[in-house]
Amino acid sequence: MKAARRPSDLAARSERLCHIEPGDMVPLPPPYEDFNRVTLPLLKPERVKGIETSLDDTVAIGIPRPASREEEDLLVRKFLSGLKKLFEKKNNWTFLQPLLLSMEHCARCQTCADACPVYEMSGRQEIYRPIFRSEVLRRIYRKYVKPGGRIAAKWNGDIDLNWTTVARLAELSYRCTLCRRCASVCPIGVDNGLITHEIRKLFSQEMGIAPKELHEKGTVQHLRVGSSTGMNPLAAKDNVEFIQEEMEEIAGFKVEIPWDREGADILLIHNAGEMLAWPENVGAFAILFQAAGLSWTLSSEAVGYDAVNYGLWYDDVQFSRVAVKHADIARRLNVRKIVMGECGHAHKALTVTADRLLTGDLNVPRESAMVTLADIVSSGRLSLNPRRNPFPVTLHDPCNMVRSMGIVEPQRRILRAVAPRFREMTPHGVDNYCCGGGSGFAIMSGYNFADWRNLVSSRRKFLQILDAFADEPPEAPKYVCAPCSNCKGAIRDMIGYYHGEERSGLYYGGLVELIVNAMSDMKKPIIQFDGKSSWES
Repeated sequence: MKAARRPSDLAARSERLCHIEPGDMVPLPPPYEDFNRVTLPLLKPERVKGIETSLDDTVAIGIPRPASREEEDLLVRKFLSGLKKLFEKKNNWTFLQPLLLSMEHCARCQTCADACPVYEMSGRQEIYRPIFRSEVLRRIYRKYVKPGGRIAAKWNGDIDLNWTTVARLAELSYRCTLCRRCASVCPIGVDNGLITHEIRKLFSQEMGIAPKELHEKGTVQHLRVGSSTGMNPLAAKDNVEFIQEEMEEIAGFKVEIPWDREGADILLIHNAGEMLAWPENVGAFAILFQAAGLSWTLSSEAVGYDAVNYGLWYDDVQFSRVAVKHADIARRLNVRKIVMGECGHAHKALTVTADRLLTGDLNVPRESAMVTLADIVSSGRLSLNPRRNPFPVTLHDPCNMVRSMGIVEPQRRILRAVAPRFREMTPHGVDNYCCGGGSGFAIMSGYNFADWRNLVSSRRKFLQILDAFADEPPEAPKYVCAPCSNCKGAIRDMIGYYHGEERSGLYYGGLVELIVNAMSDMKKPIIQFDGKSSWES
């Protein structure tokens, strides 16, 4: 039997603090039993040489190991300096109040533990318990920041602060998807997701430690090139031109995709990843907006064609730079509102989190595409034939859009209108489980992190999907509707990892594609299963 890990164990040097054994994880049902003995592939020594790997079986960040004791001590001092700033109003005016509430009022009732899919699916590994990392930070804060903390530590819970503690805490902040399901069940409102976010922020803003997928290839590239995908404005326009041609083949009529139209009602901002990975989503929006007679435009200005804002997950400064850029582009185009495409974290970034940032003429109205699409479907402006979507459909609720923002019904009104075999997952709505790719995990694949995601953090979502289609024959195609690019990436990867298409007929896609697929005047279906049309013309 494994010894239960305590927060103070984080400081004790060892080769590895946590290891998932074969059979530890929650078992999968037939025909996936062969994955029940699968564990994470070992980290290759040549790939992790010189980086910190002592937390568990994977690596998310890849923190360089300090070369000397003096360098370790310097990094610990920088951590403490950053920690103090987290609790100063002048340095953390956005999140100080909720952070203090969560730091001071945890009753340790463990209600949050049963709500956490990572903790549950891992076989209840102690270090993944939602309050574990919060308690580590809480103990450090009380001992090293609060007056009299060193004396009170023996009653409040002690912990040593050294480089091992710091390096493990940084990695541990990337074993939580920030889905905040734990916060939604806490009887006194403690938000362990927020504490995790603040830990990430400390490491990024004060120590320059963050996953390269979020920072170097994420926000930095977004601001420098124009998109986190690496597409500059010219490449984005070229891709959309190609999408336009493809859509005209499907629609059977000319499809217009306007750029930089001043005074349009709507500035539509997609996650630019859609242009590369799921171009049919971008094209479906164009067909639908045109059919509904909307006045809309895309922006070809750098940053303006990519709704992504990875700063939401790890760095307030980077977040603010991207959010202000989005709003300023909309202001100069003089549009009436911004509509966010199917990207969950972009919803939260630009509407909720940026709300205190975008004041004055930057306060351009922002609207979810879920609302825009529901209005179109209910307006009667389209001729819809739901029988063109005869396959079973279930809905994944993106955490940022649904749990954090309460956008629950619009997408369901649409599905009830266009997908006659729609069925809910259990649980769903604000109680739904994360796809496992939240907070950047879907784009983080260095070392063996993609395996950890598929095996651990996406496992609960995979079980939910299988349960939703349990009454369907395995060979029948089934559609997982995921109106979020990040979630689609995670669902794509989990279906591929577990061979879900071959074994259970699982496919996935967005919401707007289902609407266009049901439009009576389409020449061809936009949804295909294994290269085969979803309906015959």
